[in-house]
Amino acid sequence: MAGKVQTAITPTRAEDYPEWYQQVIRAADLAENSPVRGCMVIKPWGYTLWENIQRVLDGMFKETGHKNAYFPLFIPISYLQKEAEHVEGFAKECAVVTHHRLEMGKDGKLAPAPGAELEEPLIVRPTSETIIGAMFAKWVQSYRDLPLLINQWANVVRWEMRTRLFLRTTEFLWQEGHTVHATRDEAMDETMKMLDVYARFAEEYMAMPVIMGEKTEGERFPGAVNTYCIEAMMQDRKALQAGTSHFLGQNFAKASEIMFLDEKGERIHAWTTSWGVSTRLIGGLVMTHGDDDGLVLPPRLAPSHVVILPVIHKEETKAEVMQYCENLARELRGVHYDGRCVQVELDAREGRGGEKVWGWIKAGIPLRLEVGPRDMAADSVFVGRRDQGPKEKYSAKRAEFVAGLPALLDEMQKGLLERARAFREANTVRIDNKDDFYAFFTPANKDKPEIHGGFALAHWSGEREVEETLRNDLQVTVRCIPLDAPAEDGKCVVSGKPSRQRVVFGKAY
Repeated sequence: MAGKVQTAITPTRAEDYPEWYQQVIRAADLAENSPVRGCMVIKPWGYTLWENIQRVLDGMFKETGHKNAYFPLFIPISYLQKEAEHVEGFAKECAVVTHHRLEMGKDGKLAPAPGAELEEPLIVRPTSETIIGAMFAKWVQSYRDLPLLINQWANVVRWEMRTRLFLRTTEFLWQEGHTVHATRDEAMDETMKMLDVYARFAEEYMAMPVIMGEKTEGERFPGAVNTYCIEAMMQDRKALQAGTSHFLGQNFAKASEIMFLDEKGERIHAWTTSWGVSTRLIGGLVMTHGDDDGLVLPPRLAPSHVVILPVIHKEETKAEVMQYCENLARELRGVHYDGRCVQVELDAREGRGGEKVWGWIKAGIPLRLEVGPRDMAADSVFVGRRDQGPKEKYSAKRAEFVAGLPALLDEMQKGLLERARAFREANTVRIDNKDDFYAFFTPANKDKPEIHGGFALAHWSGEREVEETLRNDLQVTVRCIPLDAPAEDGKCVVSGKPSRQRVVFGKAY
């Protein structure tokens, strides 16, 4: 029997997917748990990845007319109470500030000072609709003030019982867009426009194929009229909700008294939207592209595109090889790819070459260039691509490699998207009866409950009872009602009642 293939990450995806995910993050040095329960420290490699996500999305937001602002971290509890459905949806996740001062007790320990209670408790923002709504009510007076298109980059806190780095943490980073419009149609157009921005970003930059759809009533954002989402399939065939865009109707405008004089001189309530993505995208990127050797980064978001690894076996060749590598790094940094200079790492650290190579493989850098005396003599580089196996390397003439670098990075970017899309399509099935549905989502191996079917396209009657049954029986939910799915008469896969369209069912993070 052949021996087990050695991998840089243990356990492998097939052996223990949740632990594999944690080990990839650790090996790539993206983040680690902090001393504060449920919170994470995002390390430089991971934070640069987030900065690149911010940079691209921020540009897309500004291209669509939005401007950045910043709003308070603390929200008076009375603001949340103005929108009943909203406060009910977030009440169990809120962190509450009740005192404004500490003092040392007789036991030598700090504690909230008696008499230092706040007149009104403050909520550490779980989302900002209510506090932003209060400001919008001041800013919007006339139809001439509309549309108001605002985004903020911020942190939020939602008290989570079970946390996982990037996917679900008590504190996380995100952006939240909040807009005000004169008509329902304008607000709905905004909602769909921003959903499209998220979908384009996911596919064009993250190389992560997504399904655009509407959430069911039971899955809507608290207080929204409609919630739309992008859903992606991870390599364990679970769904990840990667972004949401909410049509809020006039609900929050009425709660916050956002009113304006229209062209007829009548004072009416405005129409609002909100939309957001978070550092959860980094978790999605890990699980979409990572393999058993570590992280795999799409070039358009990678913190660095190329690492140069000098190969020095003799001290007398060191200076010459290092000079060659420094010149190569300078030349590569003059190349432009996707609107920015190519980012290059020159790894001149002491240590074994093999360990350094594997360190960069685990970090997911797209291209590795090994350069030794023989490569230098031939004016060549020895190339390793992260989208290929670690032993699949080739020699390339230096000038040809530099000239062809943008095209090579584009080829890798497109290849990752094609590979992820093929995986999703291979694990998406149409199902028309209950027995097949339950079999699809029932793990064949009870010791590995995370291994299940994938996405099921099946009819649904629209009943909340069906959603609850599937959630309780299989931990399966309606991920979305696809926007591009054609009308199709059928029968609900669970209740047998009439249905007009197939929806996407799946297990989810």
